[in-house]
Amino acid sequence: MLKLTRKLAVAGFVLGAAAAPFAAPVQAENVLRYTSVSDASTLDPHALNALVTLMIDIQMYDALVMRDPGMVKIPGLAVSWENLDPNTWEFKLREGVTFHNGNPFNADDVIFSIKRAQADTSQMQGYVNTITEIRKIDDYTVQFVTDKPNPILLDQLVNIFMMDAEWAKEHGVEAPQNFKDSQETYAVRHTNGTGAFKLESREPDVKTVLVRNENWWGNEEYKHNIDKVVWTPITNDATRVAALLSGEVDLVTDPPIQDLNRILGSSNLKVEQTAQMRTIFFGFDVKADELRHSSVKGKNPFKDVKVRQAFYHAIDVEAIKRAIMRGMSVPAGMIIEPPINGYKAEWDENRLPFDPEKAKALLAEAGYPEGFSVQLDCPNNRYQNDEAICQAAVSMLAKIGVEVRLNAQPKTQFFPLITGKTTDFFLLGWGVPTMDSGFAFDYLVHSEASWNAAHYGTPELDAKIEAIRGIVDVEERNRIIEEIWTQVQADIPYLPLHHQMIFWAMSKNLNIPIEPNDMPRFYWASFSN
Repeated sequence: MLKLTRKLAVAGFVLGAAAAPFAAPVQAENVLRYTSVSDASTLDPHALNALVTLMIDIQMYDALVMRDPGMVKIPGLAVSWENLDPNTWEFKLREGVTFHNGNPFNADDVIFSIKRAQADTSQMQGYVNTITEIRKIDDYTVQFVTDKPNPILLDQLVNIFMMDAEWAKEHGVEAPQNFKDSQETYAVRHTNGTGAFKLESREPDVKTVLVRNENWWGNEEYKHNIDKVVWTPITNDATRVAALLSGEVDLVTDPPIQDLNRILGSSNLKVEQTAQMRTIFFGFDVKADELRHSSVKGKNPFKDVKVRQAFYHAIDVEAIKRAIMRGMSVPAGMIIEPPINGYKAEWDENRLPFDPEKAKALLAEAGYPEGFSVQLDCPNNRYQNDEAICQAAVSMLAKIGVEVRLNAQPKTQFFPLITGKTTDFFLLGWGVPTMDSGFAFDYLVHSEASWNAAHYGTPELDAKIEAIRGIVDVEERNRIIEEIWTQVQADIPYLPLHHQMIFWAMSKNLNIPIEPNDMPRFYWASFSN
């Protein structure tokens, strides 16, 4: 039986006894064969703010600022930076860098990329929404001017990838893909970054092949020995595990929890784990005058906080942890987790208790003594046991008189419901790459946030969220962050379930540090002899 531990170690730890190395077929080059349950939804680096998409982007594109496996900020395409005054940052760019097509990287590409990320069709706007001006000092020096002091600008820039302005113009992709409307552009299936790997071929949902970029600026510093990456998504859990056990793949970053002990039974494999920076929760549309899929007509039950409290009391998170997550989750009382700035352990520890009778009483007080029906939208290939969690919730809510129709579907169909804000009740997971609450506020809490399918927000909260973007005094900023969370906790637009753990299963001769953001970077990987 695996013992659950929560930690943020750089490389996690190996579970199981050491044994003979995995016997891979003899080959002239080191090919890392990777699989996951789902594929990236697009290759456009500014179109979609979703982990799997960012994960493939980061192999081929670079940002000005990077993180090491311990989440510490390090130089990327910017070799240094300086805060010249409260509203002005200066970045010195790395010289001699070329894009995959041979074009030189310079300040013009930085200006283009930031403005592209700010475009209306970009889902990356929240990272760069304080930048009002970009100044080109020379080919390798740029200055960003913000509308107010931004204490987390460097953290936000980690996921803003630099594109080649000339290439984008040549192929008509000056603006990001409109992902919400399923727009097809050249950048959806083609890339031209400065990153460690080049795109060799792309078959969405079938296979993506990346090859080593021999001209990458980081090859001397990051001495990986991966020549090629073959990423083959496998949606079926049993098939994905079978591929690992048979030696057909080297790395699985989302092995089914129920199969971990079976994987560890192989002398050729190892499993590494760490606490993930991701929380799983339900969300409610708290604004619609009438729900889209409900027996209640003419009003919206979720507008009443008592109904949201009733749902909270009806969900047995300990049962979900025990029966579905096999003990591999940590019940949550808020939708962020440590080490995110703004997290408070007491909210995790004092989540509303499982109490079906209290839930029934709250429904009756809200005017629904017989309950009502509603649809639950849920992904079935994005989070650990996502559909099973939703199925459990359906059964739990039935016990308080709420009839739930489960609409489980692949993330490519599910996410447009969230970004299009056309769902009544939904399951979502959220990570915080900036490691600061402001990111969660900008995407989930502000009334105009792009992923705020709850339609939650007030002018007062919006003003506070906008204010912390420009407050550099740590104590003052954290005080307002706590005020915002206090209001969100009381209003329950989101019902927290648990913080995820992550497990990577791999060949014993593969070394790659497991990262709490669940984003493997293949230039950190190496095969041992």
